[in-house]
Amino acid sequence: MTERAHAAHAEGETGVWSGSWVAERLGVELAGDEALTGLLGLALRRNPKRAHLLVSHVLGKHVPQSPSVVYGHGVALGRRVRELLGAEAAERAVVLGYAETATGLGHSVADGLGSAPYLHSTRRAVAGVARAGGFEESHSHATSHLLLPEDPALLAGDGPMVLVDDEFSTGNTVLNTIRALHERYPRKRYVVVALVDMRSPADAGRLDDFAGEIGARVDLVTTASGTVRLPPGVLEKGQELVARYEAPPADPVTEPATEPMREAMTEATTEPATGPTGGSPGAALPASVERVDLRWPHDVPDGGRHGFTAADRDRLESALPGMAARIAEALPARARRVLVLGFEELMYAPLRLAQALEQAVGGDVDVRYSTTTRSPVLAVDDPGYAIRTRLVFPAHDDPADGPGERYAYNVAGAGFDAVIAVVDSAADTPALHAPDGLAARLAAHVPHVLLAVVPSYVPHTSHAPQAPERPPMLPEPLRGPAFSSYAPDEVGWLLQDLSDVTLEAPTEEREEAIQSGGAHYAESLPVEYQPSEQYQELFHAALESSAARLARAVGAVTEVVLAERTPRPVLVSLARAGTPVGVLMRRWARFRHGLDLPHYAVSIVRGRGIDANALRWLADHHDPADVVFVDGWTGKGAITRELAAALSDFEVSDGVTGFDPEIAVLADPGSCVRTYGTRDDFLIPSACLNSTVSGLISRTVLRADLVGPHDFHGAKFYRELAGADLSPAFLDAVSARFPDVTESVDAHVKDLLSADRTPTWEGWAAVERISEEYGIHDVNLVKPGVGETTRVMLRRVPWKVLARAGAGADLDHVRLLAEQRGVPVEEVADLPYTCVGLIHPQYTRGATGADGKAVTL
Repeated sequence: MTERAHAAHAEGETGVWSGSWVAERLGVELAGDEALTGLLGLALRRNPKRAHLLVSHVLGKHVPQSPSVVYGHGVALGRRVRELLGAEAAERAVVLGYAETATGLGHSVADGLGSAPYLHSTRRAVAGVARAGGFEESHSHATSHLLLPEDPALLAGDGPMVLVDDEFSTGNTVLNTIRALHERYPRKRYVVVALVDMRSPADAGRLDDFAGEIGARVDLVTTASGTVRLPPGVLEKGQELVARYEAPPADPVTEPATEPMREAMTEATTEPATGPTGGSPGAALPASVERVDLRWPHDVPDGGRHGFTAADRDRLESALPGMAARIAEALPARARRVLVLGFEELMYAPLRLAQALEQAVGGDVDVRYSTTTRSPVLAVDDPGYAIRTRLVFPAHDDPADGPGERYAYNVAGAGFDAVIAVVDSAADTPALHAPDGLAARLAAHVPHVLLAVVPSYVPHTSHAPQAPERPPMLPEPLRGPAFSSYAPDEVGWLLQDLSDVTLEAPTEEREEAIQSGGAHYAESLPVEYQPSEQYQELFHAALESSAARLARAVGAVTEVVLAERTPRPVLVSLARAGTPVGVLMRRWARFRHGLDLPHYAVSIVRGRGIDANALRWLADHHDPADVVFVDGWTGKGAITRELAAALSDFEVSDGVTGFDPEIAVLADPGSCVRTYGTRDDFLIPSACLNSTVSGLISRTVLRADLVGPHDFHGAKFYRELAGADLSPAFLDAVSARFPDVTESVDAHVKDLLSADRTPTWEGWAAVERISEEYGIHDVNLVKPGVGETTRVMLRRVPWKVLARAGAGADLDHVRLLAEQRGVPVEEVADLPYTCVGLIHPQYTRGATGADGKAVTL
């Protein structure tokens, strides 16, 4: 096959449908409009539990396509929305696109709509920009979306909201978004836009039901519609195919490289181009890579991450011809097939540059457009398969979720004479130019590579929300014995006492309330688990066997804080799991150094951040630079990210700087932080129980009718459980071992201080893998580590427990709880954690995502 023919097949231009390979082998049927197979192909996810992936021919993500075709589909959809709304309503509309796949499509829809401002969600947190909201995309490999408009008023209008995604399948993502936004910024009308409507008959009626539920009109506009019919056993067949096609390649001397496709030929085994590397503008590149100066207008945003207005569009339109001319001038004279390659969420700017280049060079050059992606897909070299080749390279924009692989599909072997890689300046890093980076990967397969860097837009702060007015004096912290069973000097609770309010509900009722969209998980409390006599015996046995190990971890993390953070730390525990750890760290500092450290407990709520009033109190009474946030352990690092984002928002809203988002934890099995006592996943007995080992304090509560704008978050003091309280016994048992572990702590701290403790986010990667391997497809339903697994068993509706083969007494209490609740325990040989708890799929809509809201699968 020639390279030109290869490229034609990859793009579905030879009459061979690019979904036939998957359809024939899996029995998958794409049924619907006649236009459907022209819009979509099929591929296999690199996950045996998810058989197929719909691959768009006209989106410009996985498949290189003419930029005029890609842009034209989006603009046409926008014009149809304008006809639906009418001119007057269209003028008041705002368009919201989804990261990463639909950012360019949404922007194109906004262009077709007229003068509507545009915003897209993002998975890249931006320092100094306050979040205006967030939501979850439960089916995605990267679930959390942030909304970061420069002007929060962009979301607060009363005109129609147009939500744009590439595909409308179950409708879960869109409904989650509308529900979250409607709660804060209610509107009378929403329009959902997608290239294809692929809902099943069971999902088809949900949109109307949802519209009635929220009391608003919700319309749907798509280019084509249909459904995917899956035969019985499709997952098993998919697993078999993926395993076979991921197998090591045969010896090319003795066996031809036909099927399975030899991915290594276009991946890491290919020698990358050599030459000097660098990451700053003007840095040297591999010999076949050159920079082209676009002269991007300084006042035009690079996209819709922070909003894009009609005035921005006008300035961009004026500048596009000149930028396209500069690209055309930099192309080699004989280039006849050229790819403009965008970068993840940066889709619109490369698309418009490609379209302008297409117009500038006329019919002499075949210009194509696609972008890199986070999405892992199997590549198979067959004319009837949508993903023919893939290039693999490391992330190069310092993503908030840590390092990982990124991909460019259908580029290698596609006959391109030149590639113009377009990235934003935040992604112009050393990793981009490294020997295994994107620039070198492209240079190994394409004769000429140009690099065009678009300045990352930095929002102005003139529209940042002002700090709310508040009383000049916030209340003093609550202390025991009036609130909690801890001694008054052990911890001050920056909370309000809600002990007299009935907040508890049975687990199943809480799940139903949350999944209905009418409740946030922090608005109610689970019924406190009352341990059996056998379970209490296990707790005491676990405490006896692990006290010295706990003492060693407490001493180590405290010494690292004193050595690296500040000699007089103000310990601020994240209530409630962090509170016993904070008390123990305070006791170690007194035992070893004679220090009497301040210690407070504050509330942090997923999706709503840390208690801003508690931060204000801390800033009024202490130097924020001395504050060290403390938690018990890390799982996949969700709270680590939540704290970092919340402190960034607080810096913008209140102008208070100095709070360090780095959490100090007793155990860091997820490799999410630098400051820890150990990275082992072992039983911390305080995770075995709820309030009876945490000072008789409940989880924290945040509900609008109970917590006003000038109040601390709330919690309950379960005084009635005093007879079962083990909080002092737990603290005393660990503190009693301090003298025994002093020497080992000193040696351990010496090793820690000299070690590379850079977080690898291994836990997050493991959770993503487990989520996919077990067919869950939602990381929020996977709770890694002994502590998180225990929480699943005590508070949620567990499905099963994965236990590392050979795990011993650390899991005795988990096995007992599993037996009591009828939950299977499955031993796994290569589990990176001691155990992992999986929430029952029947109740997935009650699982809380990054916004704290329900997540549906």
